[in-house]
Amino acid sequence: MSYCVNCGVELDASAKECPLCNTPVLNPRELEKMVHAQQPFPTKKGTVETVKRRDLGLLISMVVLATAVTCGILNAFVFQGVMWSLAVIGVCAILWVILIPVIIYTKQPVYVSLLFDGLVVVAYLYMLTFLTGMGEWFPELGVPIVLWVTAVAEAFTLCVRRLPRSFLTVSLYLFTAVGLLCGGLEILIDRYLGGHIALSWSAVVMTVCGIVDIAIITMLSRRRLRNAVRRRLHF
Repeated sequence: MSYCVNCGVELDASAKECPLCNTPVLNPRELEKMVHAQQPFPTKKGTVETVKRRDLGLLISMVVLATAVTCGILNAFVFQGVMWSLAVIGVCAILWVILIPVIIYTKQPVYVSLLFDGLVVVAYLYMLTFLTGMGEWFPELGVPIVLWVTAVAEAFTLCVRRLPRSFLTVSLYLFTAVGLLCGGLEILIDRYLGGHIALSWSAVVMTVCGIVDIAIITMLSRRRLRNAVRRRLHF
């Protein structure tokens, strides 16, 4: 038996509303289903207009330029004495050059982008010579390190783009590049310090990279082993 929630009169089982006060008759179970059926969020996904690369590049360029100019003005008229703005301006220049192939000009060859990155880092280090007042490290250490890193990055990119590319081959190129990079860096540092050139920490890195390279080459040379590794590592 059911009763009206408003006046308490007894209701017929098939009644849709109270015959006395016309109050709608609602089944609690049906009401619960209606509440659960209502979604707290929209069911259709909306679309937002994508930002054009040119507009995004213009925005980033203006932000970088405004940061460099503002720091230069503050350094010239407020916080004088030390050319600290050169460090900020150099970082802004590096960020802008790195973002050129990503956002502003996507058709620029990757080799040219890496070359520009190396040149802007050299320019930044040259700015730091004015900031620190010491410039002997720039031609003897700073420039050789940047040139070596750029050369290794160019060689790695060339291998990835021109040679067979898979997870194993890219790993082989990467570990080889890391070993060469660390070995070259330690040699350049030892040469600058005027001491005897002897590999220490870089020898450990190159040994690890060499072991990994031998393992990868073994897997690449054996088809069954290569397929087994791919199945187990899901690549």
